[in-house]
Amino acid sequence: MRLIDRYLLRQLLGPTLLATAALTAVAMLSQSLSALDLIVNQRQSALVFVKITVLAMPQLINMILPIALFVASLVSLNRLHVEQEIVVCFAGGMSRWRVIAPALKLGTTVAFLALLLNLFIQPLAAREMRQTLFEVRTDLAATLVREGEFTEPAPGLAVYAQTVDGDGTIRNLFIHQTKADGGETTYTADRGRVATRGGRPVLVMQKGSNQEFNKAGVLNFLTFDEYIFDLGPLADNDDIIHYKPSDRYLHELMFPDLQQDWESRNRERLWAEGHARLASPLYNIAVVALALSAIIGGTFSRLGYNRRIAITAGAAATMRILGFIAQAASESSAWLNILQYAIPLIATALALRGVFHQHVSRVRRRPPMALAGAAG
Repeated sequence: MRLIDRYLLRQLLGPTLLATAALTAVAMLSQSLSALDLIVNQRQSALVFVKITVLAMPQLINMILPIALFVASLVSLNRLHVEQEIVVCFAGGMSRWRVIAPALKLGTTVAFLALLLNLFIQPLAAREMRQTLFEVRTDLAATLVREGEFTEPAPGLAVYAQTVDGDGTIRNLFIHQTKADGGETTYTADRGRVATRGGRPVLVMQKGSNQEFNKAGVLNFLTFDEYIFDLGPLADNDDIIHYKPSDRYLHELMFPDLQQDWESRNRERLWAEGHARLASPLYNIAVVALALSAIIGGTFSRLGYNRRIAITAGAAATMRILGFIAQAASESSAWLNILQYAIPLIATALALRGVFHQHVSRVRRRPPMALAGAAG
């Protein structure tokens, strides 16, 4: 790559990285706010909160990349053109293709990275996030006890705890259990902890007592230094992890298992997601082409290109909205998946046509004799 090509690429790469980092930070803040209830309501650790936030990033970054690339390309190209650096390139004998090649190479590289995110990193992160959320939802410690509140984790079972320490120790524990035969048992303990004994979850209570009324109304009372309360019935559930289309790999989307009822009924939806994974990286090339068309596709102006930039921004937004519409429409009609590829490719072709076939307006001069006659 020649020196001027490397220079143009550096001028584009820096703003692209900066815009991507800024938009990613905003997206991460938004995602972290939506995941905050993991700490507030589910009493999960900060590590789980950070894990959920980070695992959501690949999908968000894929949506951010075309926006960041478009903004960075417009800013960089506009500055280069206003400061006449691109004009100097043309004056030095560089062709239009040589001038726009660094931008297109950047767009193609970003598109390739976006494709890798779509095919491998996003489904891997999404599956791990789904697994983590499943574990949070079935977390016995969070389900059983809420600090300072009475909870009913199962029919006939009421639990109260005054405080829950950061290490999981439950303080001043109260449990009331109504049995199927009509008997009632009340447990109190200074402290307790959820643990595993013999492969089954249990609540280990220490320094407490229990009071039991049998169905005959006889009261039995005893104190204990340690008592094991079986939590197995709470853990026995039939919940399984169901992967959404966004969690699946490409081969699972394009070749669904039609023996499965859900996949058979939603195969068009799976195909639409699969084609979107393949087509969405093309928008990175399309937005670069639109930015080039806005700045280089017209005549030079010292006053800037605000009007052309505004029109191009509207065209880029319209293009992406049409892409989302095409994906949604493809979920009911599989043949419409062709539109997911056609929209960015047509936008790229039209934008490059504007770069190489710009219209140059000329002012027709009047002959000197005509000017003299008009003056007379």
